Amino acid sequence: MIRPLTSSTLQPAPAPAAVDRFQKILALGLAAVLLAILLLWLNAAAGHAAPVPPTPPATPSAPASPDTGSVNIEINGMDGKPSSAVLTLIGITLLSVAPALLLMMTSFTKIFVVLAMTRNALSLPSIPPNQVLAGLALFLSIFVMWPVINEMNTTGVQPYLNGTIDFNGALSAGSVPLQHFMLAHTREEDIALMTRAAGMENPANPDAVPLQTLIPAFMISELRAAFIIGFVIFIPFLVIDLVVSAALMSMGMMMLPPVMISLPFKILLFVLVDGWGLIITSLIQSYAGTG
Repeated sequence: MIRPLTSSTLQPAPAPAAVDRFQKILALGLAAVLLAILLLWLNAAAGHAAPVPPTPPATPSAPASPDTGSVNIEINGMDGKPSSAVLTLIGITLLSVAPALLLMMTSFTKIFVVLAMTRNALSLPSIPPNQVLAGLALFLSIFVMWPVINEMNTTGVQPYLNGTIDFNGALSAGSVPLQHFMLAHTREEDIALMTRAAGMENPANPDAVPLQTLIPAFMISELRAAFIIGFVIFIPFLVIDLVVSAALMSMGMMMLPPVMISLPFKILLFVLVDGWGLIITSLIQSYAGTG
């Protein structure tokens, strides 16, 4: 029996490939939705997790008992020699106290005072200037103190640089030549004066005199010797002033200053007798045999 052709019989059937593609897309969508739901559930579970209780603090330990030992600081190198940083620090310290040491423990004070009094005896208060007198006194002091400086370098400085003695030993050994120099030019009366002023007992021998007593006694003795030399220098120039003043008064020149007339004669006398040479030679010979 032949069926008649209708519209339903003429519509083509769906292709199998399209159906498979549609099923895959649907499966992937469902898997993505399930994965998102799983992630949201995990985050919610982590946010509502129970808090962890804090760990209690540890019990502090008892403080250790202090050590009774002493602190020992080594400032020398591996071979026992002082390092360059220590030498630099010592050098800067010596430079800072060098003016005081120069004034108190050398012949500078006596030489400078004698030269200044000589200038005043000539009635020249500013000629030569103070810088010239200070420079001359400085180099004369170095000349006088050179044997003492060499001995201090041999007994104290070089052994310390070689690492054979420590700083305290170098200081003790290096101060001995300087102490002997000051003792040779210090009167016993001045040492006794400073000893009584300090309320100390008399030292058993000159080497037992402490530096805090010896240094001011040495300065007093140097000033005394400088004033004695200055007095001797003033006498001939005072005689010239008296002669000129008497001559001016005899001639009735009362208004003419005697210093203006006597100054050329003073300078002439000082140059003829080689005054600077005589004074410097006397100053150097006063320290002879004690270097």
